[in-house]
Amino acid sequence: MKQTDVIIIGSGIAALQLANKLTKTLNVIILTKMEWNTCNSYLAQGGIAAAIGINDDPYFHYLDTLEAGGHHNDAEAVLAMTKEAPELIKGIWHAGCRFDEDQDGRLQLGLEGAHSMKRIVHSGGDATGKHVVDFFSSNLGSNISIEQSVYVYELILNDQMDTCIGVKAKTPDGENEVYYADHVVLATGGCGQLYSFTSNAETATGDGMALAYRAGAELADMEFIQFHPTLLFVNGSTRGLISEAVRGDGAILVTGEGKRIMEDIHPLMDLAPRHIVSQTIYEYLKKGIQTYLDITEIEDFCDRFPTISQLCKENGVEIDKGLIPVVPGSHFIMGGVKTDLLGRTNIQGLYAIGEAACTGIHGANRLASNSLLEGMFIGSRLAEWINHNPAVYKNTKKSDAIKIEFYHPLAGLPEMEELKRTMMDRAGIVRTRAKLTAQKEWLDQFSFEEWMDVSLDQMSADEIKQFFMYITACLITESALERTESRGGHYRDDFPNEDNSNWMKKRIIRQRKKVKDGKHEYNQTPLAT
Repeated sequence: MKQTDVIIIGSGIAALQLANKLTKTLNVIILTKMEWNTCNSYLAQGGIAAAIGINDDPYFHYLDTLEAGGHHNDAEAVLAMTKEAPELIKGIWHAGCRFDEDQDGRLQLGLEGAHSMKRIVHSGGDATGKHVVDFFSSNLGSNISIEQSVYVYELILNDQMDTCIGVKAKTPDGENEVYYADHVVLATGGCGQLYSFTSNAETATGDGMALAYRAGAELADMEFIQFHPTLLFVNGSTRGLISEAVRGDGAILVTGEGKRIMEDIHPLMDLAPRHIVSQTIYEYLKKGIQTYLDITEIEDFCDRFPTISQLCKENGVEIDKGLIPVVPGSHFIMGGVKTDLLGRTNIQGLYAIGEAACTGIHGANRLASNSLLEGMFIGSRLAEWINHNPAVYKNTKKSDAIKIEFYHPLAGLPEMEELKRTMMDRAGIVRTRAKLTAQKEWLDQFSFEEWMDVSLDQMSADEIKQFFMYITACLITESALERTESRGGHYRDDFPNEDNSNWMKKRIIRQRKKVKDGKHEYNQTPLAT
């Protein structure tokens, strides 16, 4: 058993921003299920959006965010973030974080899809995530320890089941460990690995969402999945991300015959919002037509995009020919554990930040390069709140020992490869009632409700990952079936338009309800709020 002040589960931008901003009087443990840098933040090729340009303004950034988000966003939250963005960037730049500069020593600003002007700050061209994560990790204080290859599989609640007091985890040797803390933070990232085509790190399996759901936390907007339009596609498999910045620098989407596919689709053409570009490429794929990024107009491509150039080289794509084969794939979930702008959930002592959380900022579709920004923004705000309320839950009763239970296996869970394939086919870029119903019926045969009360203590880390992916897939599928409109990253072919009269600003909330005897019941009907 271990005791600390703050537990942070995950090690991306949001987690590291939080850790660095916490007062040095607090003891902090960061738990990661693999190596500390195996996360989506570290892979992020795109930059960080901020209204820093002479002719730019946070209000313009705000308007672009709302437009991309299908106006499903929490407008006040968006404006708060866009106003704070310039100082967040300048703060770490002046503190020594390396960002790309022009010849006059000013921050170099790039353009990405659905932005009305250049406002994207990059580091190392297409290695922004790596450089910013390295900067944050190099500044961690002595009060912060990182335990790697520790897989958190359960949130521990008090007897009243209204406060999170710790976690159970699998250590590298497969043993169970209990950690107690006054503040438990989910910074576990997204769930892109639920789909056969994805840009996401291996760790993005929806763990935080599954953990929170089992504990009774509210989840929101699980139907909104962003599919990045351009993943490198070689020999039938996705091999990595081709950043939006490539199109921002002048690349265009074409067929093998050179036809521009976005020309008559959207006024912004190749820089249209991601869901529109993804849907267009998908339509060509259904016809058996491969889409390419034509990069012939980009000067010094290899110098501008060294990471992408190396990725192409490793996979046998000849950059000199100017065509990079691409397909869309799962990239980001706008939904997640429902929080306020401090990262607080409906369970005391439990917080969520980064992609695992749903603050309402991203709406139905995240604007490019707002993800790292949101992580920094909410991470900083949560740190400030904890610093002013370090002992708010210290009187919560903690058991001297947590009993490790034995479980009786139920029928097997879905195999991960089959789960990924069916989610891509039925709950992916283009959805219909028939496909979603078929997916729900397929998932239901694995006894979702019965699995919720099974002890995970004796399960292996791989079995737990399989279980968490199953939970998250169920939540996404059910929410996608419930929302009878198309908005942002959620596209229903049978309901192809936005339905503002019935769905504008309505959020589907999924929550596992507690009852008097400490057991749980299930909220079968989502709450639209």
